[in-house]
Amino acid sequence: MRICILFLLSLLGHTALAELLDARMHHLRSNGDAEWDEYKNDPIEGARLDLNFNSHKNTNEWTLFVRQRDVKVVWPVQPNGKTITNLFLSEDNLVNAIKIPAGALLDGTNKLSIVGPKEHDDIEVGEIRIENQPRVEALDRGQFTLHVTEHGKASPCRVTIVNSSGALAPARVDAAHAAVRPGVIYLGDGSGVFHLPMGRYTVYVGRGFEYSVSTQHVMVAHDIGTIPNRINVALRREVDTADYVASDTHVHTFTFSRHGDATDEERAITLAGEGIELPIATDHNVVIDPVTPAKNTGMDRFFTPVRGDEVTTGHAHFNIFPVDANATSPNWRINDWPELMQQMRAAPGVKVVILNHPRNIHNHFQPFASTNFNARTGENLRGPEFSFDAVEVVNSSALQSDWMINFRDWMALLNYGYHVTGVGSSDCPDVSLYIVGQGRTYVACDDRDPAHINIDRACENFLRSRALISMGLLAKIKIDNKYSVGDLATNLKKEIRVVATIEGPGWTAVDQVQLFANGEILREEKFAPIYKPGVKKRIEWKIPKPHGDAHLEIIASGPPVTAPFWRIPKPYQPTSTSWNPRVIGATNPIWIDADGDGKFSPPRLQKTSN
Repeated sequence: MRICILFLLSLLGHTALAELLDARMHHLRSNGDAEWDEYKNDPIEGARLDLNFNSHKNTNEWTLFVRQRDVKVVWPVQPNGKTITNLFLSEDNLVNAIKIPAGALLDGTNKLSIVGPKEHDDIEVGEIRIENQPRVEALDRGQFTLHVTEHGKASPCRVTIVNSSGALAPARVDAAHAAVRPGVIYLGDGSGVFHLPMGRYTVYVGRGFEYSVSTQHVMVAHDIGTIPNRINVALRREVDTADYVASDTHVHTFTFSRHGDATDEERAITLAGEGIELPIATDHNVVIDPVTPAKNTGMDRFFTPVRGDEVTTGHAHFNIFPVDANATSPNWRINDWPELMQQMRAAPGVKVVILNHPRNIHNHFQPFASTNFNARTGENLRGPEFSFDAVEVVNSSALQSDWMINFRDWMALLNYGYHVTGVGSSDCPDVSLYIVGQGRTYVACDDRDPAHINIDRACENFLRSRALISMGLLAKIKIDNKYSVGDLATNLKKEIRVVATIEGPGWTAVDQVQLFANGEILREEKFAPIYKPGVKKRIEWKIPKPHGDAHLEIIASGPPVTAPFWRIPKPYQPTSTSWNPRVIGATNPIWIDADGDGKFSPPRLQKTSN
């Protein structure tokens, strides 16, 4: 039964009328079976929601509040059969404040519909109410001022606001440089005035993986305003990344890629707010200028933007960087990889070529499908040898149902003999649907001045695999207190000392550390989750020197972050209805020169010689 409750909101002498159309949450499904295991035993109420209600004609803008969760594709919102917007594209639990244009409602009976798409999607939607005020006024019941600093200086940050039900809450923000979406606000200058509807809220403030997260509580009531009305937050760095630069090698904007929703200036603000120091601008088949929006927003003091290009072909996507400002994009219509590789490497300035999301399907083509790639041997079944420099093993906007599959593919490439660097990236085109820099790569490089990173040195270390892969954890490896990632470890004794160090902020945890040798688990430790900030776990193993050359990597993982400020998204192209996310930290290889000949011989060639 539809619930319809009228109530008055009185504030500073102004009276607003609100109508609760429906207090329930509804499970809707468009096409197919349950999208995820969590929905298998949950009854569905159809592929659309229709609510009839009485109203007056709105002669000015009114506001519709809708709570939603798990929205992956477009669901139109239609008062009286006319689409005014769509549900906000986000898997998050959030409250969407929607503008109802003047004249959209009629005197008498009205119908509000939320219409299911043709695509498969399970969503929850409900707790729907209307206020007879414009959106700006409906969100302005109380306000608080936020100032965020690091070491006494104003700091970019991400602010996440949830209501008493745990849903991301809509807010209006006054700030010089901000990117605002439901419940998520990035502040480029660390300061802003937040306007909220009445209610109780939790406010999280952080700056990405390396930093602490502050938790504050705010109440807005018509008789007392906002308590507290001023919040000062001092962020702490909790992860030691000295001599490593935080890079996101796969970054998009709506401005140039035409998907997602982040403008180029919003992207600059979000990059600073997540602590990315070396972002690679990789919009599709275009070389854009990432420097100007960074300067226009003042964010250029926090990172060094790099021109790149996601060469988006019918047979895979590749990121290339750096690209000279006057360069044109390579011919993306080429599907022959050797010819395409020649074109990409001929682009002025290019030093690094990365194969993106190799298990994703685009244009009916999957680079590492079983018909194209032997996942056991690392062989290219399409004929020519691979010649890319790196491959995405973690892409936080395009995660795999089996989060280890890309790691296994990468290790097969190393076994075959390819010197391919594993990278982490976000592939993020949005402000809040995905989190820019959630997947990232730490590249060995001087990081003391993030505004002037040595791009050539960073690229050199990308190619030498002097890089760490991160999505919530940072894993480091040391052999005999001498060799680290990318090194050739030679002149070794019969017993090798391996030290794994796992770091992270206090809001992530590690509970498993694995040492791999030539793609096989050599050592493994499991333990209760450790949440402490900084160094969470240090493990020392003594192993016999391998009989043949080997590559060693560390992969650490832990339980997912469930807090709304760093939710791990569900797989972009799932192969299972179950989802068991993990935070991840991994190293690139240390190459073991077991036979002492001063070079690394891959397992494939060792087997051939035997």
